Amino acid sequence: MPADAHAPDETYSYLGPAGTFTEAALAQVTAAQGKNWRPVNNVGEALNDVVAGRSIAAMIAIENSIEGGVSATQDALATIPDLRIVGEYLVPVNFVLVARPGTTLADVSIVNAHPVAYGQTHLWLDKNLPGHGHIPASSNVAAAANLLLHDHANAAVAPPGITKHYDLDVLATEIGDNPNAVTRFVLVSRTVAVPDRTGSDKTSIIAELPDDKAGRLLEMLEQFATRGVNMSLIESRPIGDALGRYRFIIDLDGHIHDERVADALLGLKRFSPNVIFLGSYPRADKLAIEVSTRYGDDSFLEAREWLNGLMN
Repeated sequence: MPADAHAPDETYSYLGPAGTFTEAALAQVTAAQGKNWRPVNNVGEALNDVVAGRSIAAMIAIENSIEGGVSATQDALATIPDLRIVGEYLVPVNFVLVARPGTTLADVSIVNAHPVAYGQTHLWLDKNLPGHGHIPASSNVAAAANLLLHDHANAAVAPPGITKHYDLDVLATEIGDNPNAVTRFVLVSRTVAVPDRTGSDKTSIIAELPDDKAGRLLEMLEQFATRGVNMSLIESRPIGDALGRYRFIIDLDGHIHDERVADALLGLKRFSPNVIFLGSYPRADKLAIEVSTRYGDDSFLEAREWLNGLMN
């Protein structure tokens, strides 16, 4: 049955083709098992599938332990409305170097690779293929597939197991510069009700500063620090309307139903001209969030009761 013939509530979009790390992340989603998986060419297409109702959700990469945040994903989440992150998934990342059958390492002068994958393997490539050239690919699997479509490159950086899908030779394995590299993926749906707290949650937001006066960034960060809310990620991206204007992508430890997180978001909303709530969802590592008693829910509730008592 063609992909378009499947009901949208049975379809999940992901960066294809088959064999990508994104597909490996989608394989961790229990609800997606047995459903239609729709491969797409880029993050924008995946999220547009969700907005247009072609898919119930899309799996996209948002952060890598080596390269940091994925700018295309961050920018898309900031500009495409009515999206909600409903889960996160971690995938260990390593790579192999593949080539057309009969090619040797000595034959390689041009390497096809996704820019992120190239950034995570460039030390190995520089050492073993000095003077090589690089042609960017749209995905790690596409880099390998391109070898069979044209001869612009001699080899490609690809995921392990790629030879299950393509007739290629593996010239080298484990070529990643960091064996502990991990990519974080998020499952994005249309705006849905926030799930219940698990005690091991993360809240993702995007916020802008009101202006570029001195101390504004500190004022924003104080909204979290004074309420005991830890940030596990903060990155800036240009807004694009003027030089020097940035938005901040922020991950908070905790859930919007946690009093400290809710109070921090209220303070942030009063401060920032534009706050985007991307969702509260279970952490992939399942680690419990530790909070001191003075920042626990009871402390906020007691303080509110104390204030109400003063006003009665």
